[in-house]
Amino acid sequence: MSMITNALPAGAIVLPPGEGRRYPCGPMHSVFLADGEEPGDRYSVSIWWVDAGRPGPGAHSHEANEELFYVIEGTMTFRVGDQHVDATAGTFLRIPAGVTHDFENRTATRAGALNVFIPGGFEANMPAIVDWFRTAEQAQVGP
Repeated sequence: MSMITNALPAGAIVLPPGEGRRYPCGPMHSVFLADGEEPGDRYSVSIWWVDAGRPGPGAHSHEANEELFYVIEGTMTFRVGDQHVDATAGTFLRIPAGVTHDFENRTATRAGALNVFIPGGFEANMPAIVDWFRTAEQAQVGP
């Protein structure tokens, strides 16, 4: 089935399955679907995959940004403030600005979550995040 793209309104985005900007982050893999100039930095949309039994990004917060998560596959354990929530596929979470959060996969199968970051701009950090994970992996392996 082919998609007609020349008839789309200006600003519309249609990505076939598997498309997007990919960033390998150690035990995580992200795929950014809409970010930067596309939505005018109003938001970014990505999918975060976490390998079985692996940690996520580590506890953190965003002072000026809120995040929306929707688990699309498997089960992810989210830290929301001081609570941990096992979120199965179909679970929605809103993390307000300033709230410490994290996600990880404590199960034996891969898990993924759609993420909306409001306002956008987070994607500009992705090259540095990829480099950080690459350096950390190399330090674990050693010379």
